[in-house]
Amino acid sequence: MADITRRLGWRHLRGAPTAHIRHHRSGKLVHDGPGLSFWFRSLSAALSEVPVDDRELAMTFHARTADFQDVAVQATVTYRVSDPAVAAARLDFSIDPDTGVWRGAPLEQLGTLLTETAQQHALDVLARTPLSAALVDGVTSVRERVAAGLAAEPRLPATGIEIVAVRVVALRPEPEVERALRTPAREQIQQEADRATYERRAVAVERERTIAENELASKIELARREEQLVEQRGTNTRREAEESAAADKVRADAEATRTVRLAEAEAEAAREVGEARAQAQAAWLRVHADAGVDGVATLRAHAAAQFAENLPQIDSVTISPDVLTGLLARLGAGDRA
Repeated sequence: MADITRRLGWRHLRGAPTAHIRHHRSGKLVHDGPGLSFWFRSLSAALSEVPVDDRELAMTFHARTADFQDVAVQATVTYRVSDPAVAAARLDFSIDPDTGVWRGAPLEQLGTLLTETAQQHALDVLARTPLSAALVDGVTSVRERVAAGLAAEPRLPATGIEIVAVRVVALRPEPEVERALRTPAREQIQQEADRATYERRAVAVERERTIAENELASKIELARREEQLVEQRGTNTRREAEESAAADKVRADAEATRTVRLAEAEAEAAREVGEARAQAQAAWLRVHADAGVDGVATLRAHAAAQFAENLPQIDSVTISPDVLTGLLARLGAGDRA
């Protein structure tokens, strides 16, 4: 919208760089171009403002496929006014000289023209396409067909309109049909998920089985080694017992030999001692036999001395009155004799 100010019966218009201004005064074109700024009188001026920037037109319409299914098409058409003079002549782009507002609705007219033209070509291509094919390749085919149709539409160049781009955003069936179409895919996805879950569980079970087998093999190997250890311990114990018995036998044999030798030595010593005693006794007896009266007395005295030597040591002697009386009586009798 142009910016118009009022000063003492005059009007000043300041246009935007993207707006093409056409100023007619008394039927003559006075100003023509984008981004103009000038003074004018409202009573004698006829003004048109044509936007020359790229405009986006979003459109949504319904179509029916070859198998009689309704689909909604969402598309966007980018256009611009390539010939402002032709557009201003074909459409009402005139503005109020006091407010700068369009008197009509030129952009709505352009939108209706573009929407109906695009819808016509989209309906034409979808009417020969089944729903399944339209959902798979319909966006591309509809976009190409609408772009080609708009490029070939003679009314657009005649109106000064140029198509910049065509985009088809979405092509959707009715909600019930969309849910029905999603069901097989969802079932397949669910089956794939179930299969993946089953495979994951199978792998987990297989791993658990492998772990259990490894643990069992470890236990079996451990038991086998324990059996070998017990057997080895028994062998070692038996060997130790045998070696201990052999050592005991050796010690017993040595002890027996030593005892026998000791006994033989003691017997030999006793025999020699006995022989020595026998010889001494024989010599003693020979001495008694050969000795006379004096010799007998000498032997008796010698025997008494030996007897005295063998007597135990007497520290003290206690003589009772009865013993003392007897001894005194014997001594008295001896004196009288």
